[in-house]
Amino acid sequence: MTWVGVMWGVAHVRRGGLWLLDLVLPPRCPGCGAIVGTLNSFCPPCWTSLDFLGHSGCESCGIPLEAIDHGTCAGCLARPPRIARTRAAVAYGDIAGSLAIRLKYGRKIALAKAMARYMLPLVGELPADALLVPVPLNRRRIAVRGFNQSLLIAREIGRKRGVRVAPRIIRRIRPTPPLKGMSFTERQKTVAGAFALAAKADIAGRTIVLVDDVLTTGSTAEACAQTLLRGGAARVELLCWSRVVRNPIFVR
Repeated sequence: MTWVGVMWGVAHVRRGGLWLLDLVLPPRCPGCGAIVGTLNSFCPPCWTSLDFLGHSGCESCGIPLEAIDHGTCAGCLARPPRIARTRAAVAYGDIAGSLAIRLKYGRKIALAKAMARYMLPLVGELPADALLVPVPLNRRRIAVRGFNQSLLIAREIGRKRGVRVAPRIIRRIRPTPPLKGMSFTERQKTVAGAFALAAKADIAGRTIVLVDDVLTTGSTAEACAQTLLRGGAARVELLCWSRVVRNPIFVR
């Protein structure tokens, strides 16, 4: 048998194995667990309950806009953010939040692929030397959790788009308490000085796309962006699975 024949046989067996696996373990909705037709896709009820944000928001921060004549929100016009472009796949809600919580605390790491699938269309045009950089966790949290959920998502996006993932470019040099319940000013003070570039970080002139699971006020991402820009990055963007959009005041 020729080498081509052997490879065809291996591929045939593999396809058969995948078919059998799908028969025994059919794909399920990431939101509710119902059987669906395609891997990492949502069932109709979960799909309709998600608020997909897409590209329709502010050209800079991505927050949904209502009845204005230009593409930039008043906040970004008054104070241009360090992060040049922010995009999130969905608005934070019951199902979107459930995926993030189950990924982080339930160790359902396969959910990272589902999140990445819907984040992927929001990746803009990037230069060849662009880097995907997951928002870092402190070592203690990684030791307890066993992984950085943002890194899992970034790796899937990088694999699909052919963009290099650089998880060690920026690191969290001191632990910070959970930011939930803090005001914007308190969050800023908490994350100030919490990040630093790696000793040999090669980011001069590069576009950096930060990857995270949930965006609330954006204080952590802004602190990361400040560190990256000071280190020579030409542009910093932010890509998230979900974001809070019903905050009374969205502050970067």
